[in-house]
Amino acid sequence: MSWHLFAVFFASTFFISATPGPNMLLAFQYGMNYGFKRTIWTLAGLSLGLFILLLSTLLGLDVISRQSPWLLTVIKAVGAAYLIYLGISSWRDAGEGSLMSDAREISEEVAADYPTTMQPTPDMPRPRSLSSAAVKISPSNTTLFRTGIWVSLSNPKAILFFAALFPKFINFSAPLWPQYVVLTIGLFLSETIWQIVYTLGGTKLASWLDVGNRLVWLNRGCGVIFILIAAALLAEVLNSFMA
Repeated sequence: MSWHLFAVFFASTFFISATPGPNMLLAFQYGMNYGFKRTIWTLAGLSLGLFILLLSTLLGLDVISRQSPWLLTVIKAVGAAYLIYLGISSWRDAGEGSLMSDAREISEEVAADYPTTMQPTPDMPRPRSLSSAAVKISPSNTTLFRTGIWVSLSNPKAILFFAALFPKFINFSAPLWPQYVVLTIGLFLSETIWQIVYTLGGTKLASWLDVGNRLVWLNRGCGVIFILIAAALLAEVLNSFMA
């Protein structure tokens, strides 16, 4: 993989990772409620879940590229269609909701679907933004870690997204695993940077993004990136048929 192609991949994933999805919203909300040091456990869980999804996708692409090369072309075409769908959805839905309300919604869903059994202690700090069902207890570090894994793995759309995104940046005629390592490092670096930013940024980041149309244009920018990558994938598919 050339440095130019990696730079394009990293820039794209870095910008896309900035969009407040479930992982980022959980990091943001837990950073406010439990502080950065304790939320590190959640970030570790999110990263492990992401790695499992990423490894599953790459192994699948590896098997397909070796045993059914024609199916890889189909995946590129379907992936391009999926990215176009994501791009249009990101642009159309860019103005819906706010970062604070979305973060509270994610936190409430986690509290409802993945409750803890710990009992509160007198010196335990009271979270500031969780629903009343979730503020009665402060979860253990193990629970924070498992919650991060659960939230990350509960988003099966990530596998579709990875399968749609990676074929554009992988040269299947060259050794694959060195490219997989580079792409994994790039994606993890993007995700980790933004998870830390969301955890540390707290209300300041939310307030800044919720001013005017900043969050709207962030989502629309991601939509444009999705469509551009889809166009490049479609160009590769057309070239393979014309070759």
